[in-house]
Amino acid sequence: MRYVAAYLLAVLGGKTSPAAADVEKILSSVGIEADSEKLKRVIAELNGKSVDELIAQGREKLSSMPAGGAAPAAGAVAAAAPAQEEKKEEKETKKEESESDDEDMGFGLFD
Repeated sequence: MRYVAAYLLAVLGGKTSPAAADVEKILSSVGIEADSEKLKRVIAELNGKSVDELIAQGREKLSSMPAGGAAPAAGAVAAAAPAQEEKKEEKETKKEESESDDEDMGFGLFD
């Protein structure tokens, strides 16, 4: 994913068809050492293709994948607001208890 992300950043930077050196420069700027084999594969797969078309194809593929539980979640949205308020109150009381229990855990940081 990092190679694809760097490739997309190069495209956003104005390169219509980024070379391996462009992607390596982006990756090295954030401290990532590029694997030349993986980089060559990404460049070969994406070279000459429109990024906008690739993103559109990817969206189509993702929309056909099941999302596991998406249908019941739509019906639960109406009931979610009161439940969230109750959860906030529970979290606040749990925080107070956990802070006092974990305060020093029986030893100091520099003991």
